[in-house]
Amino acid sequence: MIKIYSNYDVDKLCHIIIKKDEINQKRKDIIPEENFLQLSTLNLQDGTTFKPHRHIWKEGEKKVIAQESWVVIEGYVDVTYYDEEGSTPIGNYRIGPGDCSITLLGGHTYKAIGEVKVYEFKTGPYKGQKLDKRFIDD
Repeated sequence: MIKIYSNYDVDKLCHIIIKKDEINQKRKDIIPEENFLQLSTLNLQDGTTFKPHRHIWKEGEKKVIAQESWVVIEGYVDVTYYDEEGSTPIGNYRIGPGDCSITLLGGHTYKAIGEVKVYEFKTGPYKGQKLDKRFIDD
């Protein structure tokens, strides 16, 4: 697992990359619990089941930021991560099939290498691009 921290505050976790070959425990929580986006990896044996359940609404603060995760299904993606201020690149990585990129804080850009299929997960609600993101000038 690669954890990428802020240049401004070394305790602020901004981005995470998980490689598919690291998923080798029954369950491993990846993202610290105080974040809106949560992720655990599961390595399950044939026949593993879970008690039926549903999730309930939780009280929380109104101020939120979109946190995002990409899971590459096919192909490769070059990722550039930026610090939480959005202007300073803090890492370049290539992720491939089964790998997961997670952004908790800061900016990012993705470049597809060939034909690529991904699952993208984000916290919501989505209220349009103008209220969701600011573009980083290169």
